[in-house]
Amino acid sequence: MNAPFPSPTPAADLEPLRLLIAAPRGFCAGVDRAIEIVERAIEIYGAPVYVRHEIVHNKFVVDSLKAKGAIFVEELDEVPDGVPVIFSAHGVPKSVPAAATERGLDWLDATCPLVSKVHRQAERQIEAGRHILFIGHAGHPEVIGTFGQVAEGNMTLVETVEDVGTLEFPPEAELSYLSQTTLSVDDTAAIIDAIRARFPHVVAPKAEDICYATSNRQAAVKQIAPQCQLVLVIGAPNSSNSLRLVEVAEREGSIGRLIQRATEIDPAWLEGVDTLGLTAGASAPEELVNEVIARIKELRNVEAEEFVTTKEHMTFKLPRQLVR
Repeated sequence: MNAPFPSPTPAADLEPLRLLIAAPRGFCAGVDRAIEIVERAIEIYGAPVYVRHEIVHNKFVVDSLKAKGAIFVEELDEVPDGVPVIFSAHGVPKSVPAAATERGLDWLDATCPLVSKVHRQAERQIEAGRHILFIGHAGHPEVIGTFGQVAEGNMTLVETVEDVGTLEFPPEAELSYLSQTTLSVDDTAAIIDAIRARFPHVVAPKAEDICYATSNRQAAVKQIAPQCQLVLVIGAPNSSNSLRLVEVAEREGSIGRLIQRATEIDPAWLEGVDTLGLTAGASAPEELVNEVIARIKELRNVEAEEFVTTKEHMTFKLPRQLVR
């Protein structure tokens, strides 16, 4: 546990509140890299630089990059000729960079290297003649991108333990499993146990697919949530890892609430709360954490403490086109 955060002298009539701030929280190495790719591309190529899909799932980050000269589009056909395009941190199907190359576009891949690792594993499993059971959430960009690494029909989505029971493969089938990197650690473990029980010969990935940042942030919430009546998670509604943090808080007996900005905090939420938890998803900048802390201090007499469960030192290299 680190030293308490400094707090301004509160008004005498504010109720005391213990604020437990989870660490690690906020930006991970993949998000840092993706944002830097967009910023450097704007510096090198000049504005505008196009980005296919949200570079990361955070409106504050996306709006900040828009202000610097990034233009976000949903599909490649919205990108005009002659300008660079960047693919989001969640990864894209192989068909997307192939189409960009065919059009002669300069493109940069901001896919998180840990997502790319799952892509390469998928290719190897198919080369080995195995069908892939992919654990993830339907429609998530990372799932779409991973399915797009292999020929259609070679991968089956598994979202729940119940889904495992509906799989129509014989016990001796050549199967492997992989997973989305931003899932609930506990839920995924239960699904994997169910898969192994039905298909004892299933091949596991060489290393855990759920990324270090997702695991670390969930572990940190597990430490603080049992002491809290309420845990605030800063993140976007379409952010898988942020939604999982809310679920973790609730499983530990607290109320979990997802917020994007401090302005969303309802003072009524704090009624009857003497210990409040705070964390941020992997796409939420520390600036938003500080904004939320400042708002809470306007409402209550706060004693803030940071609970550190591990230190993160991961960094990822930039694409060679941006290294000057």
